[in-house]
Amino acid sequence: MSAKSAPRPGPRRKPKRPTPKPKPTKVKPSSAFVQADQVVLVPTKGTAKRGGGPGGEAWRIEAEGKRAGVVFINLIDEAPVGPHASIQIYLNTLNQGRRIGRVAYKKACEASRYDVIYAHMRKSNEASRRAAEEAGFKDDTRPSMMQLLLVWRRS
Repeated sequence: MSAKSAPRPGPRRKPKRPTPKPKPTKVKPSSAFVQADQVVLVPTKGTAKRGGGPGGEAWRIEAEGKRAGVVFINLIDEAPVGPHASIQIYLNTLNQGRRIGRVAYKKACEASRYDVIYAHMRKSNEASRRAAEEAGFKDDTRPSMMQLLLVWRRS
């Protein structure tokens, strides 16, 4: 056995102080709000769980000519609603707070083949709730539900 591969005698020595963790960096989004005509939804194939499954729809969100996120609709079967279209939206960090989500919710619903679309979200997610409500969603949360349930109906 060589000296390099021999185990150390005794317990491992602990460092005197732990290695400091780097502080999380917060990227501030651009403070400029985006106009509705600068938000474009580009149809995409989606993936199995992101609008690419049976009955699903998916769009890439572009704002001011740059990728801003994704919005998709899946067909799901959850109580208490049963089978229904469910919309989800994800915005890149830099594009959050620029009112892109409100426009994307509205444009995706209007472009969709479904007349009734539900949005499920945490009750604490105020930003998504405001965005969905401005796009025409109405609260449809039932008393026993853990999540917020909003519904959009084609007029």
